[in-house]
Amino acid sequence: MLQRNNDALQTAFVHVCYHSSPVELSLCKLPPRPRRDGGSGREPDRRSIPTIVPALSPSHTLGRRPDLPGSQPQHPAMKLSVLDQSISLAGSSEDAAIRDTLDLAVCCEGLGYHRFWLSEHHGLPTIVGSAPEVLLAALAARTERMRLGSAGVMLPHYSALKVAEQFRVLEALAPGRIDLGVGRAPGGDMRTARALNPNAYTAADHFPEQVRELQQWLAGHEHRGVVAHPRGPAMPAGDTSRVPEVWVLGSSDYGARLAAQYGLPYAFAYFFMDGLGVEQALELYRTLYQPSERHPRPVATICVWALVADTDEEAQFHALSRDRWRLDRSRGVLGPLQAPQTVAERGFTADELPTVEATRQRAFVGNAEQVGAKLRALAARLGLHELVINTWAHEPAVRRRSYALLAREFDLEP
Repeated sequence: MLQRNNDALQTAFVHVCYHSSPVELSLCKLPPRPRRDGGSGREPDRRSIPTIVPALSPSHTLGRRPDLPGSQPQHPAMKLSVLDQSISLAGSSEDAAIRDTLDLAVCCEGLGYHRFWLSEHHGLPTIVGSAPEVLLAALAARTERMRLGSAGVMLPHYSALKVAEQFRVLEALAPGRIDLGVGRAPGGDMRTARALNPNAYTAADHFPEQVRELQQWLAGHEHRGVVAHPRGPAMPAGDTSRVPEVWVLGSSDYGARLAAQYGLPYAFAYFFMDGLGVEQALELYRTLYQPSERHPRPVATICVWALVADTDEEAQFHALSRDRWRLDRSRGVLGPLQAPQTVAERGFTADELPTVEATRQRAFVGNAEQVGAKLRALAARLGLHELVINTWAHEPAVRRRSYALLAREFDLEP
């Protein structure tokens, strides 16, 4: 079994290297999705890539609901957004990872994505996006419509006033387009956290107070005798369009409770624990929600990891990079994201395969129709109207292609 799986990896490696089209993979724009009722429309190119690891390919049983005779499939309007982490790639520089983020943002705005969020991590050789507030300024200069934000700023590292002023500056650069997602996790190891804030061990205890202060200063109010600058223009009473929108981020009940108590939007990191605890957190958030002026009703989303390609086999192949990274991370080994070819050559041991197989069964990996069906089913089950997509791939062109295919599947419009 193990030998067969690893032989299949080698076969897929050879096929992808010599039969994939770099030009096609680099496309950020796609033609309209072909009609599925037999009407006109060019079918996308399907490459005959062999199955990579039979045991890793999940059985995609979630399909579309049956259509009435002569009708087109109908789906509720769904907003898609992006979380990018500036992933360091083997064979490339960390500087290049930052530039790849800029390119991806421009691409995703043209595809119709609603938001583009950046994470904050420290001391990690894989995730090198360490200063979202700086990178967001560059994104503001390169985009025009898409909302931009952090997901998030790890607030206990910093002064709430300083963060408020940074995001007031961003609001001046991209009026009405700025989100400020905040979390209380260190975003790295405790040694790095102490270097960022000598009081790191107790800083997280003050997170609720910091969020309250942040709201006051972002709105232009005087708090503790201090005002955050630059102040926005005078707006009619109740108009918060020029105030950065604060989101509480989390992967546990703590963030859900806090967001509900403060009447703030809540984003659950579904990808962090493969969705563990998401139902309980969202139910808690909605049950305890206290209406606020800006958000009279609860607003929630989740961030999922997804990878889409023209064929299921190709997507499974490119997902090998993250498979290997997750295995290595569980052993405390961190480094740049490896190429799928490298992972294929190395293969997986008998001890590793069950973990990889279990991960794939929970993953959103496949062609656009397969992944779209699974995402719609998840959103319907959780009562969500927006999903945030995080995608890792060793080739930037593969990542852009994934977002483009998903945008077409969900009929996004710029």
